[in-house]
Amino acid sequence: MVIEGVKIIPLKQIPDERGKVMHMLKVTDPHFEEFGEIYFSVIYPGVIKGWHLHKKMTINYAVVTGMIKLVLYDQRPESKTKGELMELFVGEDNYVLVTVPLGVVNGFKGVGTKTAIVANCATIPHDPAEIVRMDPFKNDIPYDWGIRNC
Repeated sequence: MVIEGVKIIPLKQIPDERGKVMHMLKVTDPHFEEFGEIYFSVIYPGVIKGWHLHKKMTINYAVVTGMIKLVLYDQRPESKTKGELMELFVGEDNYVLVTVPLGVVNGFKGVGTKTAIVANCATIPHDPAEIVRMDPFKNDIPYDWGIRNC
């Protein structure tokens, strides 16, 4: 299930013998909204960062190294996908930009064996007053962060 307003855009990587260039977001992209700031979150394997709910900020995530499990939950009252969960594995094996609209709860977990670096190009500068933080385990979100061995 794709949550209303969430965008997943494949990103270009340009490798050569020196390394590579990894595109993320530019002002001429059709999905670009505005620029507030860019910052990086470092997350160790098995660690959970979440849940977060932004009231004014649109998030644009790309994982430049490592892998994360990104989980989104739509609790917006007027959304067609209210109550839906979305789980994505993002990083070196799936280099994409994930745009998370305001009002969609998000969190992520480091997966694999190496540290992940998550880039966030946000539409506004960080403002502690506009973010709601929730415990990853004690909340009303119907999600289990454990590994599923199916």
